[in-house]
Amino acid sequence: MFRNSILLLFACLCVLPVCAQKAIKENMSAAAQKFLAALSADQKQKVQFAFTDDERFHWHYVPMDRKGIPLRELSTTQREAGLALLRIALSDSGYGKTISIVQLENVLREVEGRSANDDYRHPGKYYFSLFGNPSADNIWGWRFEGHHVAFNFSSRNGKLFSGTPSFLGSNPGIVLSGPEKGKQILKSETETGLALVRSLDASQQLKAVIQTKAPAEIVTGNSRIAMISDPKGILYSELSSSQQKLLLELLSIYIQRYTKALALAMMGDIEKAGLSNLRFAWAGELATGPGHPHYYRIHGPTIIIEYDNTQNNANHVHTVVRDLKNDFGGDELLTHYKHEKH
Repeated sequence: MFRNSILLLFACLCVLPVCAQKAIKENMSAAAQKFLAALSADQKQKVQFAFTDDERFHWHYVPMDRKGIPLRELSTTQREAGLALLRIALSDSGYGKTISIVQLENVLREVEGRSANDDYRHPGKYYFSLFGNPSADNIWGWRFEGHHVAFNFSSRNGKLFSGTPSFLGSNPGIVLSGPEKGKQILKSETETGLALVRSLDASQQLKAVIQTKAPAEIVTGNSRIAMISDPKGILYSELSSSQQKLLLELLSIYIQRYTKALALAMMGDIEKAGLSNLRFAWAGELATGPGHPHYYRIHGPTIIIEYDNTQNNANHVHTVVRDLKNDFGGDELLTHYKHEKH
């Protein structure tokens, strides 16, 4: 029965539901209201929090029990309504990577030699939480989170205002055996970062490579406020035109996880703060594949993007995007909310 329930969940995740296709044409508030309307009273108690609740800032990407309501406690109709909300906030590639990471829990269970009824690795342990009242003329937020997936969204006046902190990870980074051998969910993040650091000449690498050993984890972790106090790495202005193009391509892979409007807004903030202020930093080995730990980040006045592949013999990828201006919607949004009537 347990195994069958997992397969049924996979079937629901693999294909974009009709409900989600229709929801793309609707605004996020309407989709959230539909999701809530599909839930029972007890389920709503689990999923809803005040916008000012400290739980909104409690985020993580490790396997753990969370607040909110998990996929496995939702009916097919309810699950489709929740995924429709997620589908609105993400691009096709962002949504596809997210669902692939959820499905990867079943592969990881087998890699770790866990039993078929093991509950630690379970694709149903991804949780929805809503903060505030989802209406088109209100400030509210929501979260979708589980092992190696975390998206924190904020909305104002019917517009998606922020989508960070966000995290996508993959263990294994490359599936080494079994029916899905060769699968690499975060392949573009890996290969484009490597292409950029390898394009640098010796003098440029002296600036870009900040240490020979990669850190064991992303530096910002699951902090409430992302901060790297001592920016290091090579500046955008110190790159050739082809290398600048490659850096922007790498940046866009992360920004374009989101829906087009939010991606454009984030890129607009980055450009306004000055592309010349962007830095690219690398740590660890320059070789590819498992057994070669490495780390990189893009750091600018409004953005920190980190990539780390060190765990499990460097076959376990973590990536994070932090909007330094608008994480969790930003402090200004919270202040504005507290002074509005609701």
